Amino acid sequence: MRKRPRKKSKRKLLHQYYSYTGFYRFINKSLKKTIIPIVAVVIGLVLFNQFIYNINDGLQQITETFSKTGILFTFFISESFLGLIPPEIFIAWSKKTADPIATLAILATLSYTGGIISFFIGKSASKITVIKNYLENKMAKHLKNTSKWGGFLILVGALLPIPFSITCIAGGLIKYPLKGVLLFGLFRFARFAVYGLAIFQMVD
Repeated sequence: MRKRPRKKSKRKLLHQYYSYTGFYRFINKSLKKTIIPIVAVVIGLVLFNQFIYNINDGLQQITETFSKTGILFTFFISESFLGLIPPEIFIAWSKKTADPIATLAILATLSYTGGIISFFIGKSASKITVIKNYLENKMAKHLKNTSKWGGFLILVGALLPIPFSITCIAGGLIKYPLKGVLLFGLFRFARFAVYGLAIFQMVD
């Protein structure tokens, strides 16, 4: 009696799917693209801090010049619309506040909320033909990847230095389920925790 071929587990099937569709290659490529700029920025900041201007003094001046509410609002707007300002700047600033851990938690929450708003922006844009066509043209590759990998791409956007807002907008455009964005977007908190731990060591 011939044995029936054993069915592959869901985990193996997913691994096979992501291998065939190039998800792992995409992650590898994204990491390579981001690691070099990150290293360059870190080296640049160290040299800038040592020879040109003390970054700690600059952060302290920002804290004394601008209100905490104003800085948090600026960050929230950035995280809701394409992530124009690197969150690392705000993480470094949070160390200068009266309660760095609480401020970092607020930043993470605002970033997570900004991603959800970006999702609804994408979802609303999908109903307006002119805007939809424009975004589909500008974000063609990102939309294609989101269609293939869905939640895992949102997870990658939450963790890696890929604009989280753009990933969420793409999710809204293709009408990806909101519960997936809410779930995978939670990894944004992990990113802020890890980055906060690293950046706090560099800021006095």
